[in-house]
Amino acid sequence: MDLSDLEPVERRSTAAIVADRIREAIMRGALPQGAQLGEVELATRLGVSRGPLREAMQRLVAEGLLRSERHRGLFVRDLDEADVRDVYTARTAVERAAGLLVMAGDRTAAADRLTAALDAMEEVADDPVALADADHAFHAELVAASGSPRLLRMADALLVETRMCLAALQDTAPPADALLAEHRELRDAVRDGDAERLAVVLEEHMADAVARILAPRAAAPSLAQAKPPSIATATPPPAVPA
Repeated sequence: MDLSDLEPVERRSTAAIVADRIREAIMRGALPQGAQLGEVELATRLGVSRGPLREAMQRLVAEGLLRSERHRGLFVRDLDEADVRDVYTARTAVERAAGLLVMAGDRTAAADRLTAALDAMEEVADDPVALADADHAFHAELVAASGSPRLLRMADALLVETRMCLAALQDTAPPADALLAEHRELRDAVRDGDAERLAVVLEEHMADAVARILAPRAAAPSLAQAKPPSIATATPPPAVPA
């Protein structure tokens, strides 16, 4: 019997699963920036004991998604203007590096992956939340096509912070047709092996996202100054692609 094709069974701890759930809630805006996390309420809602919950929250503190205040507890981290710019600077660097690896590899296969991701975006163009998910799936495919697991891990971590940035937006999303056109340019640059064009479009795409995120902040009080909704009543604001 040949066992060489067998892979280890993935065993995930309760704390890892809980961390995923809380991370998703932060990413979707159900736990907004500045919200305080109550152990008893979260443990009850997630159906877990406080031990795994505390371990999960410490993981998220280490990831920079939560912050701990002595004698007060844990809060979802607030992202200020510098954080927003830094997140998108890091995304640009990661995706540019991935693009260079893609150009040196199988561009046809990469372009096919991006075409499938683009088709998925077009199918949900009328749904802002689904379009945001499909948009980020497109960028994840670009990085995954590079074949670099480290770049993909970095991109995955930045995705959560990206969605935290976007959760504050209301009506500043670019028109769906403009967003799709930008992603077609990215796909075409990969298909044609045009590294310079890919870099330029990526930088413009990220710069536009930063401008849209920061525009409402300049005209309104900081999120940190507003009273955060409780976990029980918080509802995710509309996601905006970027």
